[in-house]
Amino acid sequence: MNNLDRSKAAFVAACFAALALLPLLTGSYGVDLVTKIMVYAIFALSLELLVGATGLVCFGQAAFFGIGAYAAVLLSPASEAAGLWWLLPVSIVAAAMYALAVGALSLRTKGVYFIMVTLAFAQMAYYVVHDTPLGGGTDGIYLYVKPALGSLIDLDSSLTLYFFTLACLVAAFAFLAVLLRSRFGRALAGIRVNEQRMRATGFSTYPYKLAAFTLSGGIAGLAGFLFAVKDGFVNPELMSWHLSGAVLIMIILGGIGHLRGALIGAFAFALLQEFFKSEAIFGAFAKHWHLGLGLTIIASVALLPRGLVGLPGQWRERLVGRNRVPSASKEALGEA
Repeated sequence: MNNLDRSKAAFVAACFAALALLPLLTGSYGVDLVTKIMVYAIFALSLELLVGATGLVCFGQAAFFGIGAYAAVLLSPASEAAGLWWLLPVSIVAAAMYALAVGALSLRTKGVYFIMVTLAFAQMAYYVVHDTPLGGGTDGIYLYVKPALGSLIDLDSSLTLYFFTLACLVAAFAFLAVLLRSRFGRALAGIRVNEQRMRATGFSTYPYKLAAFTLSGGIAGLAGFLFAVKDGFVNPELMSWHLSGAVLIMIILGGIGHLRGALIGAFAFALLQEFFKSEAIFGAFAKHWHLGLGLTIIASVALLPRGLVGLPGQWRERLVGRNRVPSASKEALGEA
């Protein structure tokens, strides 16, 4: 591991340590807000595996998120706590199985057609829960009793849910970091850079892309499960294309191609939302928070083409550029 990799690992470790200490410094509102952001960070990591690592721009990621959430609610007993040991894996597997089916068909297309097919499958899932009694229609469904693991883990406690979500975030990040450093991850990187060359070297790229798509769906299902447990409520909006667009903005804002960029982007996007929604800062204009958020994202994309994660590199390049003396000037100084 070189110095750059060590600095990146140290930064991520420091972020996770800060999150672990945060409940000591904030109240219940802060704990609830950061829990939601960590759920979105897991969701962003799932899309980063597709977009940043494999080069597949998916616009139906919300479907897998929503399926994980709905599975958590629909499979939970109405009068007692479901077993966390089985409900969590089943929710993840349900999302992964739908991702497997969607990927098996959509990965036969490319480019904008792939984007549209994934969006179509997500809208199909949306209308299933929106227009049928299965998902409670537009009213959604409540989760009356949150899952538990005996007396060890009771997710009805906000602090317990906070640290459980943090543990899931760390596990998802570590899993993807190890995966992307493996032979499988290097194959995905090759597919992203030049799929035709990968095929020419003997790789059958379709199974790799399908495996990545399925894993991405499972991780999104994990985020959906945590979201349902946190809010105690699910509705069809969890599968809407708006959420797929929002999570895509998160990884663009943070910096595509970097796992830590997905984390930074999720936190930046959610905190910007809270900032522009604040009536204490913007007064009556807070109801138009979409405008402020949109302008900020446009400015970020224009000024930070590599995302927030590339900001230190841009600063270093500018600093070096200012300190560098042109060769013609050096010759002139030498002659003088």
